[in-house]
Amino acid sequence: MLGAAEIRQLAESIQLRPTKKLGQNFVIDPNTIRKIVSAANLKSDDVVVEIGPGLGSLTLGILEVVDQVVVVEIDQRLASLLPTTIEKHAPGKKVKIVQEDAMTVSVLPLIPTALVANLPYNISVPVLIHFLETFPSIKKMLVMVQSEVAHRLAADPGSKDYGSPSAKLAWFGSAKLAGNIGRNVFWPAPQVDSALVYFERNRQEPNKEVFKVIDAAFSMRRKTLRQALAGWAGSPARAEEILRAAGIDPSSRGEQLGIEDFVRVASSQ
Repeated sequence: MLGAAEIRQLAESIQLRPTKKLGQNFVIDPNTIRKIVSAANLKSDDVVVEIGPGLGSLTLGILEVVDQVVVVEIDQRLASLLPTTIEKHAPGKKVKIVQEDAMTVSVLPLIPTALVANLPYNISVPVLIHFLETFPSIKKMLVMVQSEVAHRLAADPGSKDYGSPSAKLAWFGSAKLAGNIGRNVFWPAPQVDSALVYFERNRQEPNKEVFKVIDAAFSMRRKTLRQALAGWAGSPARAEEILRAAGIDPSSRGEQLGIEDFVRVASSQ
């Protein structure tokens, strides 16, 4: 497991200055790494994909539980340094390195069953949806994200945090908050709080029509669904017809609908 001193030494060896643009905030506390890995509910035969391994702190923690990990790292310097770190701290473990943008990667060298990641705050929601859509073999996920984002991902219908990310993730499965992470365990320390979200999958494929309804419903949160879905349906009158056919009050709003409500709307078009 990497400590704060070794993490800084590794960064210095490649003249790395963490950048906000790439969301580079490295966990320097081994106990936090163990907390993340424990919350991921990994089994020894899981094949884990990690997004943005950075200097390898979380990677090493994952390798204490599983034997096979695929990492997706966009930074060439970090991707080149990782094999040396793995060989030093976890000899004999299998780590496949994919140097690509996590937002666009479409093929992995191993079939992942779990995803674990400390995600950059600016891309956390779209990258999660992308991986769920692209890799249906992923059965569970544990991600560390900005606290505000975590609450959105795990929110229930009717709550102030419920929105498009909550509903889309609910299509694929169930998400729950799995703990808070303090700022002082990172280098450099972020300006926002972090939290863990654990997710288990129960649907394999995305449903683009359901996602279109979700996007339309939350594009104008203050509008009734009759108005918000008018563009998707073709007119407010047609939106009302569809909503009534789905058993939903046209005067209700998107945040009041659960995922099965959105499914009924999409099916009633």
